[in-house]
Amino acid sequence: QLQLVESGGGLVQPGGSLRLSCAAPGFRVDYYGIGWFRQAPGKEREGVSCISSTGDITYYADSVKGRFTVSRDNAKNTVYLQMNSLKPEDTAVYYCATEWGKCTDWPNPILFGSWGQGTQVTVSS
Repeated sequence: QLQLVESGGGLVQPGGSLRLSCAAPGFRVDYYGIGWFRQAPGKEREGVSCISSTGDITYYADSVKGRFTVSRDNAKNTVYLQMNSLKPEDTAVYYCATEWGKCTDWPNPILFGSWGQGTQVTVSS
């Protein structure tokens, strides 16, 4: 079972920024598309963004377009989610997960394979 590791979450004020990282110890992340998802208490897990294995295809949820940017550094075996202009409604646990390469399965979390443990993002004044 492949294991991803998210990091970079924390407490930030509205309008602030965070950069999440998704590392892949033990396997090459450049074989996979990587999706970002989030889940707030009492809500279903929702797709936030996805980046293809080659980085040339990206998708964003309407709620984060223009504020979030997904990128990958295959040399560092890491995928990033830069989050700007954060809002209280962005508060959630954020997860990254693998898919087969071109984000064709996004945003359905059921179709994504290996997941990380999640990192908490709290946007509050």
